[in-house]
Amino acid sequence: MFKLVPLIFRNVLRSRRRSLLTLASTAISLGLLALMLAIYQGFFHAEDSSPSEALRLVCRHRVSLTQTLPASYQQRILAIEGVADATAWSWFQGTYIEPQNFFARFAVDPDRVFNIRQDWIISDEQRTAFQRERTACAIGEAIAEKYDIELGDRMTIVGDIYDVTLELTVAAIFRHPPNTESLVFHREYLTELLPQAAASRDEVGTYLILADSPAAVPRVARAIDTMFDNSPYPTRTESEKEFGRSFLAFLGNIKLFLAAICGALTFTILLVSANTVAMAVRERTREMAVLRTLGYTPGEILLLVLGEAMLISIVGGALGVALGAGLAALIASGSGGFPLPGVKWQAATVVITLAAIIGVLAALVPAVLASRKNIVESLRFSG
Repeated sequence: MFKLVPLIFRNVLRSRRRSLLTLASTAISLGLLALMLAIYQGFFHAEDSSPSEALRLVCRHRVSLTQTLPASYQQRILAIEGVADATAWSWFQGTYIEPQNFFARFAVDPDRVFNIRQDWIISDEQRTAFQRERTACAIGEAIAEKYDIELGDRMTIVGDIYDVTLELTVAAIFRHPPNTESLVFHREYLTELLPQAAASRDEVGTYLILADSPAAVPRVARAIDTMFDNSPYPTRTESEKEFGRSFLAFLGNIKLFLAAICGALTFTILLVSANTVAMAVRERTREMAVLRTLGYTPGEILLLVLGEAMLISIVGGALGVALGAGLAALIASGSGGFPLPGVKWQAATVVITLAAIIGVLAALVPAVLASRKNIVESLRFSG
């Protein structure tokens, strides 16, 4: 077996152009596959980014995110046993300078939001400044760096969902390890800007809730939904992670979509690899017959072809993992702070293993045919 290793490397390097093209096509396809797996892992199997994330719940209208909840629900939610704190969490959207300057903007209760978002790191001085000034806002460090914003700067957000313009002063810049791009401002300020007759003055998009322990999370969710079950505004309360998946469900069956892409990519790689190996074996029919005359067994010919295909596939898989990690980092940096994780070791293992399997499947038939071919007929083969 080991005597075949130098021969395998030599044969792979013999037609460098073809090997490089096969390697590139394999790496690109498997890179996209690694990216799909990273997205799947981020959506459905991501770990909590902090201990407080496991305690947070999101309460929204049961029917749709586009429907609002009464502002009066906050005090009733706070009275439920197991609720440590709760704040309005209303999506504002709007435009900052240019429409493409996208980042999350929420109207919140300034006295409560940092109790609930404990993973947002902020100094006591800036936290107090944010709470004290009605037109103050707090922004993530990523926003400050991206738009060159400092404490005391003014930010104008022109509303689209709400027909108002926010004139905000940056009173706090917080850090968040996943580098989320978020801006929060006083819900009271938004209410004052809305017309007196506007129904939205007394409405909230969602509530962000902090449970007092992990064990209390499901109990609090049930208690909130039961409390408002027969009201005109029934609720659906779920963990922050479940809420994220529910949000994605509005886009359709994400699991089926990702599975379809992964299947198509795998099938494409298999076809490309099988065609390349078949061509290579056909061109070397006479050479393999010579090897048989020199004493190489049919089993060794089989291993030789399989080894060449697996070497290209595995190297392509490794390059694909690196490419997928780069694409994931690129998408995360331009997603407005959506916490897309990188390619984890589980996804990398799947890609490398799949690459090896593809190499075997693509080369199996040509390798078996090459090992069983009659020596005399092979020597007469003229291509």
